[in-house]
Amino acid sequence: MKSNKFVEELKTKSDAELAQELVAAKKELFNLRFQNATNQLDNTARIKEVRRNIARIQTVITEKARA
Repeated sequence: MKSNKFVEELKTKSDAELAQELVAAKKELFNLRFQNATNQLDNTARIKEVRRNIARIQTVITEKARA
């Protein structure tokens, strides 16, 4: 599946790269919400996808911190 590949890629990244990825995802989510509020967003499912990606990134960061 697509999400499994994404998680595997995340697990190979360093802590700094994960933090950078998290910031980028949060910025994208902010922009998507802004577009949705102004009725400019075509694909509303992207918001859900980005939220899940943020959760995946945070999960990998937590797993690395506990290891």
